[in-house]
Amino acid sequence: MRIGELAERARLTTDAVRFYEKVGLVSSRRLSNGYRDFPPETLPWLEYVRTAQRLGFSLAEIVRAGERRKDSPDTAAALSALFAEKIEVIDARIADLAAMRTELTERVATACPLQGAATA
Repeated sequence: MRIGELAERARLTTDAVRFYEKVGLVSSRRLSNGYRDFPPETLPWLEYVRTAQRLGFSLAEIVRAGERRKDSPDTAAALSALFAEKIEVIDARIADLAAMRTELTERVATACPLQGAATA
């Protein structure tokens, strides 16, 4: 499948597909005329990439997950483990934000909110 068709079917720009190729998310082979030719399984992989991005995964994490997926006989178990790791990161961020909110709330009613002993 040529890049234009892939981009259209994946609802991406050709620039986005080229970028994904550059960072190692997708690969193509070059035809004799120099055009990129992507295998059919690239389309569902790009849908996976977009879903992973919506779930908060960075492109670097998605690349690593793709590498793990190739090596793992049980893709579902590998992805579940990856999701569990992401949940731990999210929980840590939530805890950090809650602590920041508490400190800000305590400082709101003070005469000079930026002064005082802050615990970090």
